[in-house]
Amino acid sequence: MPTTSVAFLDVSAGVAGDMCLGALVDAGLPLSALEDVVAALGLDGVRLAARRVTKGALAATKVDVLLPGAPTPAPEAFGHGHGPAHGGGHGHAHAHPHAHDHAHPHDPAPGAGPGASAAPHPWVHGPGPAHGHEHRTLRDVLAILRAARGLPAEGVADAVRAFTWLAQAEGRVHGIAPEEVHFHEVGALDAIVDIVGTCVGLRRLGVLEVRTTALPWSSGRARMAHGAMALPAPATVHLMEGHPTYPSGESFEQVTPTGAALVRALSRGILPPAGFVPRATGVGAGDHPGGALPNVVRLVLGEVGGDATPADATLLETNLDDATGQQVGHAIERAMAEGALDAWAVPATMKKSRPGVVLSVLCEPARAADFEALLFRETPTLGVRRRAVARTVLARRTVAVKTPYGPVHLKVRTTPSGDEATPEYEECRLAAERAGVPWREVSAAALRAFDATRGG
Repeated sequence: MPTTSVAFLDVSAGVAGDMCLGALVDAGLPLSALEDVVAALGLDGVRLAARRVTKGALAATKVDVLLPGAPTPAPEAFGHGHGPAHGGGHGHAHAHPHAHDHAHPHDPAPGAGPGASAAPHPWVHGPGPAHGHEHRTLRDVLAILRAARGLPAEGVADAVRAFTWLAQAEGRVHGIAPEEVHFHEVGALDAIVDIVGTCVGLRRLGVLEVRTTALPWSSGRARMAHGAMALPAPATVHLMEGHPTYPSGESFEQVTPTGAALVRALSRGILPPAGFVPRATGVGAGDHPGGALPNVVRLVLGEVGGDATPADATLLETNLDDATGQQVGHAIERAMAEGALDAWAVPATMKKSRPGVVLSVLCEPARAADFEALLFRETPTLGVRRRAVARTVLARRTVAVKTPYGPVHLKVRTTPSGDEATPEYEECRLAAERAGVPWREVSAAALRAFDATRGG
């Protein structure tokens, strides 16, 4: 498979952790790569099963996380996109995390009325023990992630970010600190594999950047610990903040908290970047048969550019002398999250010698109006300057090398004088912490390993 730099994730029909795993395998990631994730995390007894299924008219791959003691689902049980009724290993631990039950995921909730979804929410509680099961806190989960060996540190960092967002959202729902959120032993294992498998799997495929479509906003209700609640579930809504949505018209749960957390942690925009060249496609199946659209996630892997090419862009600028540092920082974060090519702020002296900043956003011309609206929404500005700019874009790719401190990925750009590599900072930082050596030693080792692959 060619080196991939960008992944475009079509979540218009919904998204869940297991759907992402299926899309990765369908796009060419060996199932053994996900099994290596389970082994690296030390999740004894957890197994993975993958099979081909049909969702509507689409062929897809279904990946199940099988917990200790769970039987492997028979392939014929998935022939037309329906998951097992009761068994097959908690296939919905990624669903809304509020109640601990094992109902069929799409039977109506008792007393919930038409259109209600019974998606069980079996893996998050507020503070303190619940139902006599073993529980893990956010700190426990993050300790498992950070103790893993042999996984790309950038992928682990993405997973840490996703789980942190997830705990923060649940904490907001229950009015508690993220550290007080408790994950059920069973559901936490499922979610850990879904989240870490997706984040690491993308890195194993060479992905540097993830883009997603708008998320579907479904209606209906779901059964939770304290009765029926409207969809999307409360935690899911918190996780969807800042990401575009559209009314899907469906009455079943399309976006799970795990899926929303992955989008929140990974997505850098809702459109493929300019010059995107698709190279491989994968379709991952969920458990629900779907509605107007089949219940699948489509993953398109590709590259941006070849040789250095000119590209048009729009530069938006605004002068701010009455904005707080928090407002400026948030505006930059939102611009990047929504797909800006770049965003930054530069200190400047404004009228009457007041200190301020010039806030700039670089974007694709077709989206200039969107980012202009963002600047008006997120800052107290009274006006935004706009001008067309030209830029030359170098081809880039990612390369993995082996070092004495573990595998490290490097970003490689192709310049007129040849390739230049930069080790991924986060991977070097984590590897240095584990080995007890300075960061520069890991970075230098990665560069030497890269040079060795070129015979340098």
